[in-house]
Parts: sequence; structure tokens; C-alpha cells
Amino acid sequence: MKSETALVLFAHGARDVRWAQPLERLRAAIGRSRPQCRIAIAFLELQEPGLPETLAALAAAGITEVDVAPIFWSKGGHIARDLPELIEAFRARNPQVGVRVLPVLAELAGMDDFVARAILQHVDAPASPPGPA
Repeated sequence: MKSETALVLFAHGARDVRWAQPLERLRAAIGRSRPQCRIAIAFLELQEPGLPETLAALAAAGITEVDVAPIFWSKGGHIARDLPELIEAFRARNPQVGVRVLPVLAELAGMDDFVARAILQHVDAPASPPGPA
């Protein structure tokens, strides 16, 4: 029997709901490359759904393998401390579901060069004329 899989884009969250718009664009971009992949978004705090609720919903839907992609630049306290606690609590209640945490953004292969090129494109672009004062 083939296992059912999902990808969770896990981000901090913010009070302004517009903060999640880039995550929606990222989910759409991944979906275009992997249309068969179930992709969810979950937040640590300030926005819903939280990671525990998202993982529980995936388990209830029959998902047996989950990759969690932390949409954090580096491994700070949330990734080093909070995320493992959330994952372990879920595993204790759902041992039938395998959960793998992917690297943070700065640890993804080629990310430093990609970001450097993107920044330099803006540095090298002609300056916009100043607007009215």
C-alpha cells in the first residue's frame, strides 16, 4: 500500500493576516511543480492554523508521512526548541505518522547564492526617480 504524504510550510505567524500571502504564493509554486502533493500551511503563533492542529488534521485524513518545511531563515529558538517539542507531542499521539523536519531556508543548497543574486539585481537596477516630497 502506498503511503499518503503531505508537506507543511511552517512559519512564525503575525498579527497582520497579509503576512501569510507570500506563504500562499510559495504553496502555489510548489503545487505547480508537484500537483499531486498535499501542501498545508501552519503557524507557530499569532495565526491559525497552528502546527498541532494541522498535523492532527493530516493524520485524520489518512496521511502517513509528513515533511515539515520551516520557513525560517535560520535555526533560532523556535526551530531548535519549540518545533521539536511540537513534533514530539504529535508523534506521541500519532505514532503511525512519520514526520521529517526539513532544513531551514539558509541551509537549503544554493540559497546563499540565490539570495545574493536577487539582492544584487536590485542593487544594479537603475534607481527610481524620487517621488514628490
